[in-house]
Amino acid sequence: MSSAPPPIDVRAWLDERPFSLFQWRVLLLCFCIVAVDGFDTACVGFIAPLLMRDWHIGPNVLGMLFGAGLGGLMVGALLLGPVADRIGRKKTLIATVAFFGLASLATAHSPSVAILIALRFATGLGLGAAMPNAIALTSEYCPERRRAFLTTVMFCGFTMGSGLGGVVAAELIPDYGWRGVFLFGGIAPLALAAALAVWLPESVRYLVVKGADASKIAALLHRIAPLRADVDTRFTLHETRTVGSPVKQLFEPAFRTGTLLLWCVFFMSLLIVYLMTNWLPTLVHASGLSLAAASRIGVFYQVGGTLGALVLGRLMDRFSATGVLGLSYAFGAVFLALTGCVPGDLLAVTVAGVGFCISGSQIGANAFAARYYPTANRVTGLSWALGVGRLGSVCGALVGGALLAAHIRFPVLFLIVAVPAGIAAAAIYLCGVQARRRAALPALAASAGIDTA
Repeated sequence: MSSAPPPIDVRAWLDERPFSLFQWRVLLLCFCIVAVDGFDTACVGFIAPLLMRDWHIGPNVLGMLFGAGLGGLMVGALLLGPVADRIGRKKTLIATVAFFGLASLATAHSPSVAILIALRFATGLGLGAAMPNAIALTSEYCPERRRAFLTTVMFCGFTMGSGLGGVVAAELIPDYGWRGVFLFGGIAPLALAAALAVWLPESVRYLVVKGADASKIAALLHRIAPLRADVDTRFTLHETRTVGSPVKQLFEPAFRTGTLLLWCVFFMSLLIVYLMTNWLPTLVHASGLSLAAASRIGVFYQVGGTLGALVLGRLMDRFSATGVLGLSYAFGAVFLALTGCVPGDLLAVTVAGVGFCISGSQIGANAFAARYYPTANRVTGLSWALGVGRLGSVCGALVGGALLAAHIRFPVLFLIVAVPAGIAAAAIYLCGVQARRRAALPALAASAGIDTA
């Protein structure tokens, strides 16, 4: 009687294989998901001056509009994102992408400011649930040695989609007005949802944790590399078993301190990211530059964020992830302070530096959080970190309007915005200290993925 074949550790199996075309396809589809998210988030900032002119609204009302979309992102991340830890990444992504596509189409036909604000909140619900799932799915198909870099490559879709918002706005507004931008923002995700239904696979690590049929797991792995498996083959993951509510698991002793520190990082970081994304063109325009020049400077912020994500992701795989992020946030605070002081011809340089350090670090923080939690509650951990971060983004949107309405001088304004960057640097440093303490406990270190932190 032949003995049963040895179990296959899926994590180790993925680590031993080169990154395949199948995995690149997963990364590309998730890249597209966060790209339409970035476009939808940023496009309001590019059409804000038109809304103020056409509907005669002031900065405070505009801040409510920004805050409604970000509030929807927060609620969607907290309530809908964790659903994927129960029903799967693929189903959740298809449903949420289609939902925010339909909501964006409806936004294009808004008859009043009140309805526009309500529809922006609804759009945010879908966006807030989609992003953590895209991050988790990409992370779960990546080998550990390249996980941070490949996850940041995927998330560059957000900054590229945000930059695309300016390009599309410039092309569509002259002929179709601001409503044309929302129409584009609805059609693109609906087309993407159809593509996801056909080409996006379920997370193989999620299937292992949920005890899915071995033949289904083997078929997915075989699309990555040849695999010898039979009906008796068992698939495992070397991760700590978790029980109970995925939300409750975030506050178990193994994760509590790191969870709270990550929440602080995400809150401060996203406060700056969304303040810059939503208000930068308006703030620069208010300082005396033309609207066209302000829009071009806004694109430099997104370009800097994309480059920062790629560079920082690579460094995170080679050195201390929390050390790299801590230094980047600290330099981001310096660039923010300089943005308020430099002459107009150097503004693009400092804005690009802010994008590189702050937006790039936020993308790196997403990658770090994705490997900090085990598969069973990874999307929940990411969703709640992003949800708390969205609360910061709502504050950023409202603070931007309040600062503009208060007519605060340009240098003082950006010096104020530099403070959260310094706090984020300290919080991620402390997260690294906590991670090194836990590294002495092998079981916890393996479950949290902190061996490279």
